[in-house]
Amino acid sequence: MLFLFKIGFLPIRIWDVLDIFIVGYLMYQLYKLLRGTIAFNIFVGVLTLYVVWWIVGQLQMDLLSQVLNQFASVGVIVIVVVFQQEIRRFLLFLGNTALERQVELASRFLGRNTPATDERERQKGAIRIALQRMSRSKTGALIVLSDGANLEGIVSAGLSIDANISEPLIESIFNKESPLHDGAVLIANGKIEAASCVLPVSENTQLPDTAGMRHRAAVGVSEKANVAAFVVSEENGRISLAFKGLLEEDLDEARLKALLEKHYK
Repeated sequence: MLFLFKIGFLPIRIWDVLDIFIVGYLMYQLYKLLRGTIAFNIFVGVLTLYVVWWIVGQLQMDLLSQVLNQFASVGVIVIVVVFQQEIRRFLLFLGNTALERQVELASRFLGRNTPATDERERQKGAIRIALQRMSRSKTGALIVLSDGANLEGIVSAGLSIDANISEPLIESIFNKESPLHDGAVLIANGKIEAASCVLPVSENTQLPDTAGMRHRAAVGVSEKANVAAFVVSEENGRISLAFKGLLEEDLDEARLKALLEKHYK
């Protein structure tokens, strides 16, 4: 046993410190997933129910304890049903974090100067140039980088394109005269897979008042799947990014380039 120190008669081991750190980290990630959503209020309500049930049991109020026990006994099922999307996002976060580390290690081992890497750089450049041009012309746009995420049941409608990524094609899709401009473009597997896609709209009450439907749709899809969504505002031309339910606004060229490097795999 490795003891670090004692608090009174209670010995503290290194594993106790690690245990507290891991639980704290998981609770923080859970809070980030739930904050600003209706699900957070439901979670607080369920937690309050369990606290009241415990207090009633300690006070030996048998009748009320039996009533609350009926609700508490199905509490796990209620949590799974109500928070199925949040649980799914949490598991995706854990899985994708481990996968990203493996890919990064493999890339370092194999080297980066490959034809596939050169093509990836060209695609990132095309997306960045298209976003910047649409920003200057104040052309509204919404581009989702799926990174291989399963969007079945999340993204609906849309027209399958399966085309090579290029700035003229992206700009032509979001041209106001185009029948496909009113929706999102889905980019995955090095291709423009679909256009005019319908995304779920976020219910986050903490989004800024300036956030329009495109921004709320970008945040909404990032809440339900491990995707990054870039938005160009039609009102002011500013570029924003939605990722894991958070919205980062007014990206400059350097920040846009860094975020594309991070999110375009």
